[in-house]
Amino acid sequence: MPESLQVSTAAVPDSKADTPLIEITGATVCRGDNQVFDDFSLTLSQHESVAILGPNGAGKTTLLKLLMREIYPLWREHPVVRILGKERNDIWELRRQLGIISADLQEIYSPEVLGRQVVLSGFFSSVGIWGHQRLTQDQHEQVQTVLARLDIEDLADRPYGELSSGQQRRLLLGRALVNAPAHLILDEPTSGLDLAATFQYLQTMRQLIRSGHTLVLVTHHIHEIPPEVTRVVMLNQGRVWADGSKSEMLSESRLSTLYGVEVRLVESAGWYQALPV
Repeated sequence: MPESLQVSTAAVPDSKADTPLIEITGATVCRGDNQVFDDFSLTLSQHESVAILGPNGAGKTTLLKLLMREIYPLWREHPVVRILGKERNDIWELRRQLGIISADLQEIYSPEVLGRQVVLSGFFSSVGIWGHQRLTQDQHEQVQTVLARLDIEDLADRPYGELSSGQQRRLLLGRALVNAPAHLILDEPTSGLDLAATFQYLQTMRQLIRSGHTLVLVTHHIHEIPPEVTRVVMLNQGRVWADGSKSEMLSESRLSTLYGVEVRLVESAGWYQALPV
């Protein structure tokens, strides 16, 4: 990906530098009859890229849905869920500040939708483009710029259903970037990708961090954590199980306990991989 992908300084017009990106305090969250979070609290800064790591069932998906305003905490002694200091966000302002790319989103686009339409739909947070939506020339130009910066111009006029998982994933990243958000939340970004597509996407993540974006990576794969990520938050059974620097958190003993299986940890050039013992 070209180095020209930069953060728009207009992406965070009203956010004070010391305001947390995400602030959750005392949240109790149920999904159906299952209580996932009980008095859950977590604060993430605007200025650090973080990996939220945990096994299946740890609460990662619930956390994402909480941030996407798809679910809400129970009202017990005023729980707090703030994004950039606000409990209630103007949706248009929020899109300019925070881009969320979930694994679920990839599955719901129609196979006939063209790549360009996938990226254009980011302006409306819709799935594809609909007849009542009116696009400006500036928006079309912004999409073309994002396609070029992600090196996916060749996908613009191809049907979504004919693309590989890696190509679809890059279009969804473009969908988030059209609004020039300073902060991105990525949900298991390389799940289902082959080796070449995985490496390409990881390199894109690294360059986004280097260009000034804050990345929050939600995953259960430690190989997805780029060297530029400095903090790891470990979730387990609906709570923050451990939280600290990447070098402190990613240890053989801690990972073995978190996942309930003995692992051997390998580190190379800031990348980590867990191997069976």
